[in-house]
Amino acid sequence: MDTRTGLPIVGMVGGGQLARMTHQAAIALGQSLHVLAVSPDDPAALVSPNITLGSHTDLGALTAFAKSCDVLTFDHEHVPGEHLRALADQGVHVRPGPDALLHAQDKLVMRRRLGELGLPIPPFAEVRSVEDVVAFAGEHGWPCVLKAARGGYDGRGVWMLNGPHSAGDLVPTLLEAGTSLLVEQRVAMRRELAALVARSPFGQGGVWPVVETVQSNGICVEVLAPAPGLSETDGDAAQELALRIASELGVVGVLAVELFDTDAGLVINELAMRPHNSGHWTIEGARTSQFEQHLRAVLDYPLGATDVMAPAVVMANVLGAPDAPAMSPDERLHHLLARFRDAHVHYYGKQERPGRKIGHVTMLGASMADVRERAKLAAHWLSHAEWLDGYDIHGS
Repeated sequence: MDTRTGLPIVGMVGGGQLARMTHQAAIALGQSLHVLAVSPDDPAALVSPNITLGSHTDLGALTAFAKSCDVLTFDHEHVPGEHLRALADQGVHVRPGPDALLHAQDKLVMRRRLGELGLPIPPFAEVRSVEDVVAFAGEHGWPCVLKAARGGYDGRGVWMLNGPHSAGDLVPTLLEAGTSLLVEQRVAMRRELAALVARSPFGQGGVWPVVETVQSNGICVEVLAPAPGLSETDGDAAQELALRIASELGVVGVLAVELFDTDAGLVINELAMRPHNSGHWTIEGARTSQFEQHLRAVLDYPLGATDVMAPAVVMANVLGAPDAPAMSPDERLHHLLARFRDAHVHYYGKQERPGRKIGHVTMLGASMADVRERAKLAAHWLSHAEWLDGYDIHGS
């Protein structure tokens, strides 16, 4: 408890952009968010005064950090499970707990558990040899998808296998490096969706509208809220699916369920038990942002309203350009805000490099097509310092 404010202290392991944006939400609630960061240059460390430097793989550092906090939560899912159990055994309030978080850390564990619950998942198998992949493909067809069971994100740790030769070239190398693998059937999807929910220890649940996520080279580039053309029945089904997963797994905090929208219905792709890229739009676009809701949930406060603030909300990620722009970030921001005065820009304080998420921009409006175009233009300008399709900053 913070003796100065009389309010509890939330500790967040990881100092990335999620911790940075959670810190912003904590300020409004009067919270003293403490962050365990690896470097003083981490995004959260650049804005928060309550920074402890240490590694998430160091149990001693985690234990010392937890002593200053009333509840411990996460900017990422990479804390070793045995460390989380040791902290829980010491009486630390770990939210989400290690048994829940394991399903976001290990795709094999997640797939097996969701299968036991009878939830819609693609056919899959553990991979211990090339023969396992060939046998799986013999039943389910090529191409198939090879995944690292742990650690992959933003397209990393995912490989498309087109036949036995591609499997033979890749699988032995990964297994020799100690990578735990699984293979999945390639899902014939119409688009990707995400259902974002929150759950408190008391069991209260909150849901935001289901969104469409647009990917490029395995990286999310746009989030459209609410998902265009999604029927009320399908939206309700996706929300109920996510709430059921949160309840069955005992999740506390925000849960993002990434989904494939197929002709046969929804299929679960991935789980994330923390604020998620698919929910950044909620900062300006919803009554309660995912970051404030996560804090409310882990503190077991009543959850906030999730009404959408406009008929159409689009979040576009700002990705580092292939070549460094001539303009500084400050100059790009200046020009953008002069052109789009309603743009909501979030820079993460990260060094630019090709393809890296360095920020995002959110637009709200009445027309999804118009809002999407404006968000796309704004994000491209912030990364490249050039307008798409000959767009003239001085034009209309």
